[in-house]
Formats: sequence, C-alpha cells, structure tokens
Amino acid sequence: MTRSTAGGAVFGRRKAGAVVLVVAAVLGPVGCSSDGGGSAVEATDAAAGSPPAASGSAPSSAPPPASPTPSPVPVTGPDQKLVTMMVTGGFAGVHQEVTLRGDGTVHTADKGERAVRRTDAGQFTELRTLLGDPALDDVADLTRNREAADLFQYTLRFDGRTVMTDRSAEEPALDRLIDALSVWLPK
Repeated sequence: MTRSTAGGAVFGRRKAGAVVLVVAAVLGPVGCSSDGGGSAVEATDAAAGSPPAASGSAPSSAPPPASPTPSPVPVTGPDQKLVTMMVTGGFAGVHQEVTLRGDGTVHTADKGERAVRRTDAGQFTELRTLLGDPALDDVADLTRNREAADLFQYTLRFDGRTVMTDRSAEEPALDRLIDALSVWLPK
C-alpha cells in the first residue's frame, strides 16, 4: 500500500483485518428496514463483532475496540539480535549503531568505538515490550520527507523486517522504540 504525506512519501504494508476493523469502526452498524410495515431490522457488523442494535434505539457511540496490549517479544538465545538501530546523517554526518541482544546486553558503535553495556531486568523487559507492540505491524517500511535536508535517518531491523524513517511521519509505536533505544547511543 502506498500513501503520501506532506512533502514526502510513506511506503508500507497493512494487514487486511486491521483495515476491515477500522472501516467497520468508522461506518458502524448498517441499518435495513422493510417497506411492508414490519419492524426495522439492524444488520450485525460481523467484522467488528458488534451485536445488532435494538429496534428503535439510537446508534451506538461505543469507541472502536482497543488494540491488544503489547507483550515482551520472546528470547530464543543469548546471541539473538532482538533489534538493531542505525542512526545516520544530519549535518555532522553521524553514524551510530545500537543492538539489543537476547542476553540483555546492548552493543553500541560510534566512529569505530565499540562498547557493551548490560540492561537491568526492568529495562530489558521494557525494550522487549516495545518490540512486541502490535502497532509496529502497521508501521510503514519507509517514511521519508523529501523536502527536508539533513534529517537523521533511522534504520531498524527487528522481527525479520527493516524499517527506515526520518521520523517525519507520526508513528507513536515506532517513536517510543526509537526513543528507548536512543538512550543507549554513545553521547
């Protein structure tokens, strides 16, 4: 699916089920009536799972279903790379990298300097939970503002995919992950 933003482009993928739920949540239940003087019949919105409305009642103003609560991504071994984030660009020509591994270590690189630090249990769980956010499934693989110059470029590799962004598009789940990983970047 391709969509445009002001001054840039967003390329990505969407799950068909999520699109159906969004459309169903926006449109709400569809009403049908008979012309033969019978009672009104409301159709059930099967995609959103809402029950039929009672005859003569006002349309439901229930909020759309909440997204699932994130749970930490599983760890399969100490050498597993859960996420790698590379930050490049900007006026100064930055090139930094941070990698979270399955043993809770964070490996960083900046201008040839490498370091390894260890997360505590709370930090490790928080980072894994951010990675497990279902909203990341809807994040575009590429977002870039073509009219802006000297923006940092973020390349993230996690869960078998690569996401590239300059953070010009509003993606709260991705922004939370980038912010949490940025704490570990060399200063």
